[in-house]
Amino acid sequence: MGKSCRDFGKFDPMTEIENFPKVEVIILTWNGKEDTIECLNSLQKVKYDNFDITIVDNASTDGSAEIIAAEFPSVNLLKNNTNLMYAGGNNVAIKEALNGDAEYFLILNNDTILHEDFLEHLVKAFKSEEKVGIVAPKINYYNNRKLIWYAGGFVNIFTGNIYHRGLRKQDDGKYDLSHEVDYATGCCMLIKRELFEKIGLLDEAYYIYTEDVDFSFKAQAAGYKVVFEPRSLIWHKVSSATGGAFSFFKIKNKFRSNMRFFIIYASWYHWFTILPFTMIRSFYIVIETALRTLFKIQRGSYNG
Repeated sequence: MGKSCRDFGKFDPMTEIENFPKVEVIILTWNGKEDTIECLNSLQKVKYDNFDITIVDNASTDGSAEIIAAEFPSVNLLKNNTNLMYAGGNNVAIKEALNGDAEYFLILNNDTILHEDFLEHLVKAFKSEEKVGIVAPKINYYNNRKLIWYAGGFVNIFTGNIYHRGLRKQDDGKYDLSHEVDYATGCCMLIKRELFEKIGLLDEAYYIYTEDVDFSFKAQAAGYKVVFEPRSLIWHKVSSATGGAFSFFKIKNKFRSNMRFFIIYASWYHWFTILPFTMIRSFYIVIETALRTLFKIQRGSYNG
């Protein structure tokens, strides 16, 4: 949508929560037992009185489901027979949870750890304005706790750029105002129940990546606001399930999903700028990835 950051400070979710509305926490895992266990241990320290946890195992082969069932018996564990990818896997849990009484649904990556107050701040953000439909926290890198990964998601429809505000910037207070954004990252987003009932589930046609952007755009088209709430903080092991932040798997599938997104949301005249900018950006990313891979190989040989 390309909106500016004009809404800085508009949302002020400092009102105390008189009662704690129920939250269903949904975590998808695929061959990530260590990350998932660390995430669940982190959730146990969260200071919020009313949430349940559903783990969706996307046909892991590393014993994730058995270990989670043994160490966290109170967790609702769903096991898929095949890997349904991000949207499909999360939708399995969302469909089941819609039969329950949760007011909010938290979609959370398994490779995150959480500040103890993160969930309370996300819920408070919904009290700031009736039409808030999705809230996302500030997300910093796991291995560098003061380095920002996400401080709001934006889309430039003319250049075909889908990007995180604050990416790789120091968390020095510049990104500490709540504001409306174009999209919430699927790494962690709290969603009002009625939103699923009005616009449906995540679009499984995206396979992997960009389904969070699509869902956010659908929410805004239905009259809801998507909000970044920096008082809520988590830390993320970026791309741990897809081979790293600069893997060719990620590059290929992000390109595919982004193109699908712009086919849906861009007008014909946008393509005169989307295509050249996308090709330049993709070329740069491929070269950067190749150089990083080469450096790792050479460093491994040297240490060898």
